[in-house]
Amino acid sequence: MTGQVPRVGIGVIIRHKGKVLLGKRKGSHGEGDWAFPGGHLEFGETIEDCVKREVAEETSLHVKNIHFGAVTNDIFKKEKKHYITIFMVCDYANGKVKTMEPHKCEKWEWFSWETLPSPLFIPFQNLLKQKFHPFL
Repeated sequence: MTGQVPRVGIGVIIRHKGKVLLGKRKGSHGEGDWAFPGGHLEFGETIEDCVKREVAEETSLHVKNIHFGAVTNDIFKKEKKHYITIFMVCDYANGKVKTMEPHKCEKWEWFSWETLPSPLFIPFQNLLKQKFHPFL
């Protein structure tokens, strides 16, 4: 991995009625894992704009009350990828959940924090190791 640099990923924790939205990944690293909506921070883009863009692109939802949650350092050894993931917390504003990128996500579902599915995407696992809780 010499000469490579970590990329910046954004994970978006959308809260709604005491639950969070998770998607089952496919067609990429972490296939089969449950993860939050999100993606790469684009050059020159604000984190808030990235949150809104990624959520709309992936789920068709709109969000509000966007704020910082946590940061994780995520190394995917098998895939030889390294990400710094910035987790942002927000609230559902409006829209109906749709799987907008079926080649990247099998489905979206709402889960309570106490009954999360498995397996979880590596950044999500690292977030839980920090004892992070989006409703506290």
